Amino acid sequence: MVSRFNIYIFGILVLNSKYTNLEIEKMINLNIKEMPQWRKNLYVLAFGDFVSGTGFSMCLPFLPLFISQMAHFTNVQLTFYSGLAYAVAFISQAIVSPLWGKLADQTGRKPMILRSAFGMCITGFLCGLAHNIWILIFWRFVYGCFSGYNSNSQALVASEVPDNQGGKAMGILTTGRVGGQLIGPIIGGMIAEVWGYRMTFYLFGIIMFIAGILALVFVKEEFTPHEVAKNASQKEKSALAQVNSLPIVIAMFITAMLVNAVTKSINPVISLFVRQLLHGHGSVSVVSGIITALPGIATIMAAHRFGDLGDQIGARKVLVAGLIFSGCVFFATSWVGNVYTLGICRFLIGISDAALLPLAQTVLMNNAPDAVVSRVFSYMQSFQAIGSIIGPMLGSIIAGHFSYPDVFVMTAILAAINLLIVLISFKMGNNKKNA
Repeated sequence: MVSRFNIYIFGILVLNSKYTNLEIEKMINLNIKEMPQWRKNLYVLAFGDFVSGTGFSMCLPFLPLFISQMAHFTNVQLTFYSGLAYAVAFISQAIVSPLWGKLADQTGRKPMILRSAFGMCITGFLCGLAHNIWILIFWRFVYGCFSGYNSNSQALVASEVPDNQGGKAMGILTTGRVGGQLIGPIIGGMIAEVWGYRMTFYLFGIIMFIAGILALVFVKEEFTPHEVAKNASQKEKSALAQVNSLPIVIAMFITAMLVNAVTKSINPVISLFVRQLLHGHGSVSVVSGIITALPGIATIMAAHRFGDLGDQIGARKVLVAGLIFSGCVFFATSWVGNVYTLGICRFLIGISDAALLPLAQTVLMNNAPDAVVSRVFSYMQSFQAIGSIIGPMLGSIIAGHFSYPDVFVMTAILAAINLLIVLISFKMGNNKKNA
C-alpha cells in the first residue's frame, strides 16, 4: 500500500527515461520499507473500511425488494418486516459491541478485525440463502453480532498513531468507510439488475473475505496485554473509570449517536420529499439517488482535511465549529423550495459530518488509555448503532404527523442539544483538570 507521495514519485520516475524499470521498482520498494508500520496499518485498514463499507451498503437499499420476493406481503407487512430486518442488525450490534471491545483489549485488535471480517462474510452468504423472512431476520441479527471491523480498525490505529497525527488518521479511516458506503449502492444496483438481489449478499460475503485476507496478511500488531490488576477492586474497575475525562468521553458517545440519528433521519422520506419538490415531474428516483449521495461525496472530500486541521488547532475547536455549522445548515434546509437548494444543503451537511465523527473519534482517542481503547471505541459503535435506529424512526414520525421540512427542524434542534452537551462536557473536563 503506497502513499500519495509514492505515487507522485512513481510518476516522476516513469517520465524520466534515465531510470530502468528495475531501478524504479527498487526505489519504490525502498520507500515502502521505510514507511512506519502504523502508517502501513492505517492504509490497509482504510482500504478494508472502504471494502466493508461497500459490502454493507450494497445490500441495504434493496432489502425491501428482496423481502417482497419471499412471499405475498401486504404493504403494511412489507414495511414492518423491512424495518425489522434493517433494525435488528443494529440492535444486536449495540448489545455485543462492548463485549467484543473488552476481548480486543485482552487479546489484541487484529484478532477482532479478523473475527468481524470472516464472521460477516459467512452471515452475508447465509442472508442470501434465506427463503423465509424470519430466517433472514435471524441471520441479520447474527450478522450484527459479528460487526466491529470499523471500531477495531479505529482502536488499532488509535493505539499506534503519533499524537500529532491522530486527527488525520481518523479522517482517513472515515474517508474509506464513507467512500465504500457511497459506491456500494451503485455496485449493488448493477449486480441486482443483472443477477438478482441474492447475488448482492453473496458478493458482500466475497468482499468481506477480501477485507479479512488483507488484514491477515498486511496488518501487523505488536500487542502486549497490560499488567493484570493486583486486587479485586482494580480488576472490577470499568473501562469508563479509567478514561482521562469521563464527561468528555460520554459527550463523544452522545455526539456519535446524534450525528448518526440526524444524518439518517431523512432517509426513509427523502424520495417522498424530492417528489414533493418536483411537483410530480422529472425522475424522482434519479434525483433522490443524487441527493442521497451528496453528503457522502462531501464527507470524502473533507474528512481527512478536517482531521488534519484538528491536529493543528485542536479537535475541540473543529468539533464545536462543525456542530454550529451543522445546526445552521439543517435549519436552512427546512426552508428549501426546490431540489437544487436541497442538493446544496445536503452537500453542506456532508461537510459538517466530516468535521464531526472523525474529530469526535480523535477526542475519544486522546482520552482513552491504550489498555481500554478498544472497549471505548466499541461503546461508541453501540451508540452509533442506537442512532441508526432512532434516527429513521424519528424522521418517519415527524414527517408523518407534521411535514418533511419539519424533519430538518428536528435535526437542527438535536444539533443544538449536541452542541450544548459538548460545551458543558469540555467545561467539566477542564474544571476537573484544574482541580
